[in-house]
Amino acid sequence: MEDNKISNKRQMEHPVITNSNSPEVLTNNIYTPAFLRQQIGKLVRVEFLIGTNNLVDRIGILQDVGASYILLRSLESNTTIYADIYSIKFVTISNTVIPNGQYYNLYNNSMF
Repeated sequence: MEDNKISNKRQMEHPVITNSNSPEVLTNNIYTPAFLRQQIGKLVRVEFLIGTNNLVDRIGILQDVGASYILLRSLESNTTIYADIYSIKFVTISNTVIPNGQYYNLYNNSMF
């Protein structure tokens, strides 16, 4: 019950706006952008493949998702990161409520 309240509040704060002219990649959950749009407002760890074998990760609040990009708000520097959606290999989505000023460590399940 509590999770539903949190989810509903998140949806009200971060509505996913689509209309009849939106491309299917943004509206059909079989596509990565549409799925990720449902996670807007959550803390995520995104791993990107750079080159052929180099993984780089970024942690932040998912702010927006387009057909070919994501926007993450970095918690360390309070900046916005624009990232190419096609280089994403893994996304870890935290379901933990984030208390004032703290955030959940997606590496070892502890608070920073």
